[in-house]
Amino acid sequence: MNLPDANQLRDLLVEQIRAAIKPETLIIGIHSGGAWVAEYLHRQLGVATPLGTLDVAFYRDDYASRGLHKSRKSTIPVDIEGRDVILVDDVLYSGRTTRAALNEIFDYGRPARVDLAVLIDRGGRQLPIAARFCAHVLAAPLPPESKLSLQRDDAGNFSLEVKSA
Repeated sequence: MNLPDANQLRDLLVEQIRAAIKPETLIIGIHSGGAWVAEYLHRQLGVATPLGTLDVAFYRDDYASRGLHKSRKSTIPVDIEGRDVILVDDVLYSGRTTRAALNEIFDYGRPARVDLAVLIDRGGRQLPIAARFCAHVLAAPLPPESKLSLQRDDAGNFSLEVKSA
């Protein structure tokens, strides 16, 4: 499968989001690929508030079956009460990671609004979740056993990779 250039997608996402940024907007990235994209967006958009990150492992409804281990600390550096939040992930698939992230965000407070930004939507939703900002939607669905993942090299360049389970 020919995948789009992830670096071009991240630049497209910057342009999609630019008009939605307000002085109090908080960008939160989901570990790990979403956090990488969020770091890039935060830097390119010149967002004034500090960057937030989430590790949603314990918030997932399939935690026990996936065998996930919490390895990173979630960080929400400012009060989110009443703020606009842009939640960033690399790949949107089933919607379960997004649902888990929303649950965790609301444990910190009640934002005015939460918009989802993703680099790529691979389809296959199991929950009614859609991204407001999406750089690319795959035209043909990947098999459910495949994993589409974002890679980042030491220079900060992104690439997409499909792995079979």
